[in-house]
Amino acid sequence: MTDRFSETYGFSRSDVTLASWRTTPYSRFAFQHVCELVPSAPIAAKREETEVAVPSDAFLASPVGVEGEAEPTVRAYLEATHTDSFVVMRQGRIVAEYYAPWSGPNAAHVVFSISKSLTAVLLGILEGQGLFDPSRPVTDYIPEAAGSAYGDCSCRDVLDMRVALDFEEAYLDPDGSFARYRRAMLWNPPEPGATVEPLLDFLCSLKKKAGEEHGGPFYYVSPNADLLGVLAERASGERYARLMSELLWKPLGAKTHASVTVDSAGTARSAGGVSVSARDLARVGELIRTGGAAGDRQIVPPAWIEDMFSNGDPEAWKPNGDVLITRGRYRSQWYQFGEPEGAFCAIGIHGQWLYVDRPSGTVVVKQSSQPNPLDEDLKARNLAFYRAVSARSF
Repeated sequence: MTDRFSETYGFSRSDVTLASWRTTPYSRFAFQHVCELVPSAPIAAKREETEVAVPSDAFLASPVGVEGEAEPTVRAYLEATHTDSFVVMRQGRIVAEYYAPWSGPNAAHVVFSISKSLTAVLLGILEGQGLFDPSRPVTDYIPEAAGSAYGDCSCRDVLDMRVALDFEEAYLDPDGSFARYRRAMLWNPPEPGATVEPLLDFLCSLKKKAGEEHGGPFYYVSPNADLLGVLAERASGERYARLMSELLWKPLGAKTHASVTVDSAGTARSAGGVSVSARDLARVGELIRTGGAAGDRQIVPPAWIEDMFSNGDPEAWKPNGDVLITRGRYRSQWYQFGEPEGAFCAIGIHGQWLYVDRPSGTVVVKQSSQPNPLDEDLKARNLAFYRAVSARSF
């Protein structure tokens, strides 16, 4: 009997484990089936609708359009850069897309740190409802954070990654505090004989960086965004997955159910555990691009969107910000390019992108199973490619 799984992926399902799921080639399957490996909570759409890819052969056969790019065509570029799903939306309409043989328009794919940006949108909605105030101390919502690094910072400090946190985002380090963090979120196998530490306990154990104050330089660390998920739950009295479903996913008109991984206590991994389809992620980008409304319904308050676009301190960005976004700013878990064209984006490790070019009305989504979690050379190539796509006629 033919093993269709092995034919599709090039390995057996039994090879995909909690120890291997973020490594090549197993990530091709795992990134679209995280709920088979890590406990997950569903983020329900109003109803699921089967979607069909738009014809894109001409686009995929066309030149990449980037000077010096070695790959001759868009298809070749997407295949060479480990793409699972790729969607281009122009003025709210999907105009081109690509899917690897193991993917498709309704495949939910983990988006890693794009989850942070989605979580911040959720908090913006709660602010509009009068349930959340970014200026308040974290401990107003999470009293047990007293004594931790978060004990004397504001929710705005957390939203903008300006917490003086003694923590290093070391993705490839098998030991130390980052590995402990991943065990707490149930993303890594537990240590033999050890008690599984709940995620919130881990967050409340983190300490402040000696000699530094909150509200200083931008310092990107994922625990901040996991704390944002807890803030959303405490402010609303609802679980994260239900909030995301009722306040964003259903009103947005998402076509595919999403999900979020949870820890041993059911706490959502709001910094990196959300899985969504590429098309639905493009719809989120369009929602933000157009000011927070979908159809005749205002989902995200315009004031939150305007603050996200207009604020964020470029001086805070300079010490630790991305060198590829030279005039960048970071506000409410979204990257602003700080350039006249007004491009902004959300980014996740292993090649997850939501790139939005406001003047051309273009939204680009790229979901990938890139072997290296952080690949600066490929990141630069991708940015050049998205700019070229935004300049194209469709």
